[in-house]
Amino acid sequence: MIIDCHGHYTTAPAALREYRAAQVEGLEDPGYRPMPADLGISDDEIRESLEGAQLKLQRERGTDLTIFSPRAAGMAHQDGDEPANRYWSEVCNDMIHRAVALYPDNFVGVCQLPQVPGTPPANCIPELVRCVEKLGFIGCNLNPDPTGGYWTDPPLFDRWWYPLYEKMCELDVPAMIHVSSSCNPHFHFTGAHYINGDTAAFMQLLTSDLFADFPSLKLIIPHGGGAAPFHWGRYRGLAQDMGRPPLDELLLENVFFDTCVYHQPGIDLLTRVIPAKNILFASEMVGAVRGIDPETGFPFDDTKRYIDAAGGLDAAEKQMIFEDNARRVFSRLGR
Repeated sequence: MIIDCHGHYTTAPAALREYRAAQVEGLEDPGYRPMPADLGISDDEIRESLEGAQLKLQRERGTDLTIFSPRAAGMAHQDGDEPANRYWSEVCNDMIHRAVALYPDNFVGVCQLPQVPGTPPANCIPELVRCVEKLGFIGCNLNPDPTGGYWTDPPLFDRWWYPLYEKMCELDVPAMIHVSSSCNPHFHFTGAHYINGDTAAFMQLLTSDLFADFPSLKLIIPHGGGAAPFHWGRYRGLAQDMGRPPLDELLLENVFFDTCVYHQPGIDLLTRVIPAKNILFASEMVGAVRGIDPETGFPFDDTKRYIDAAGGLDAAEKQMIFEDNARRVFSRLGR
């Protein structure tokens, strides 16, 4: 089986985004109180939104199961207050649940959290519990910067985050560290802010003893780990200069990287630098990069092709990347 650990419902029916737009617009009125959604989206509309996109690409590219979550840019935690973001997360997660119920052999759910800038992450625990215990989700997406590019909340190692980590460990679910849309004009959201977020998260973890406090915590840094694998010598040297343990001891029992790297040389470097046991197959298809690579004639985000062609990997390592690691990290998968 080939498990894609990084998929977003980027093709959801328009009524979902229209609800969020109305929410955000309403917040300008001091008397407005966000309310739960009544989207009126039918099962047939969900099927239509998936059949010509994610499901079609699964069949064409030879993948089997996608770990599926709400659209990352759509989380936009900076745009709402606590009630708005709570209702927005609930409706997005419910849409994922419906997609999984319609296609249980193709999708399994990961949830969006109702984060709010300046609000303790503990406020996300009820939605995490609902999604895991009632909806059968197997993980969550965690935004390290809910301000959308201004980074005013505490870093990931701060005790501000600890109640959420405690609940994640109790539930035995990992988090993918994934920023959302950028409201800082210096940072294009997919070209800069996403990679910045991945890299900043890695460095925060390097400088902390978070995993001494949470030895069973599992975190996935997407998009190939941002800059980290491609500057591994820099990070090894920084850790050494700071008197930190070697990176394999400090981080690689708890931190994992995905394969959303959209060219062969990048995947080749990733798989040479990072142990195969720490790499999860992923494509983020119908996501940030949707076009055809004119140099190869194939889609940029057909990442299975890159793993198949990675000469430094043996069959056992490819099996780890395609399936075994996802089952180990998302340990609720198949329960």
